[in-house]
Amino acid sequence: MSYSGKGQASRLSAQQEIGGGPLGIFGEEAKKHDLNIGEVSELILKALQGEYPKLHFRLRNSIAKTEINEKLNQIDPWLGKTLFVRNASIKPDGGVLEVQDKTGKWRVVLVGESKHQGNDVEKIRAGIKQGKNKDSDFMAAGNAIERVHKNILEFRNLMLSEHHFPYIVFFQGSNFATESIIIETPDGRSVKLEHDSGLLNRIDRVTASNYSAEINQNHCINRSIQINGREVILQIPTLHFQCDPWESHSMYYHMMEIALTSLDVLSSHSQINI
Repeated sequence: MSYSGKGQASRLSAQQEIGGGPLGIFGEEAKKHDLNIGEVSELILKALQGEYPKLHFRLRNSIAKTEINEKLNQIDPWLGKTLFVRNASIKPDGGVLEVQDKTGKWRVVLVGESKHQGNDVEKIRAGIKQGKNKDSDFMAAGNAIERVHKNILEFRNLMLSEHHFPYIVFFQGSNFATESIIIETPDGRSVKLEHDSGLLNRIDRVTASNYSAEINQNHCINRSIQINGREVILQIPTLHFQCDPWESHSMYYHMMEIALTSLDVLSSHSQINI
C-alpha cells in the first residue's frame, strides 16, 4: 500500500541538524534529563502542538476494552462481542497520543512502551552471583516480557481499519542484547555475554508480534503482501532492542518519527490537513 504524504518523517534528520521543527527545543529538553517514556510522550505532545497549531492533539493514559470492542463492532457486527470485565483497559507505558481528524474523530498517531528484562550486566560488574545456588554469572531469562504481545494485539484490534500502526516498544536489558559483549568483574575476570544464547536472549520470542520483520526500523505504515493472488494487509509494531538503557533523547527521536509518519499517512488520505 502506497501513499503520497508530505514527508515530515523523512525530514527528521535535517531538523535534527538545524535544531528546528518538532526536534528543536523539546528534543533538547529530552537530552537534559533521564525521562521515562511517559514524560517523553508529553514532550512530543507539546512539540506537535507547537508545530501544527491548527490541529488538536491529546494524550490518554489508557484505552478502555469497551472502546476497542465498539470499533471492532463498527467494522463488522460479528466482531467485538465478548467482554466479561466491563472496566478492563489497556495502559501502555507511554500513553496514547491522538489527533482529531476533519470529522471530529480521534485518530491514534503514537503508542509507546518501554520494557526491561535482564540485569546480568549490572550483576556481573558488581560481582554478584545468580541462579538457584548463587554460583552462576547469568540468570536464565524469564517470560514476563511476553505480556507485551497482548497490548500489541489489542491495538491491532483498535486500529484494524487504519492505514498505519504507530506502536513502538523500546526493549532494554541483557535479554535483548543484539551483539555479544565482554563484561569485567571486580576480581578481574572477563565474562562474555553471548547475544544469541538461548539461556538469555528473548528477542525471538518478542518478534512473534512483528512477523519476524527487521527490528530497530520504523514499521508505522501498513504493509501489503500478496498471498496466492490475494492482498493481505499487515500491521507491524516497531520494536527497538538494545542491552544498554535507552536514553530519553533517543526514544524521543524514534517516537517523533512514528508520530510524523502517522500524520503523513492521515494527511495522504485527506483525513487531516497539515
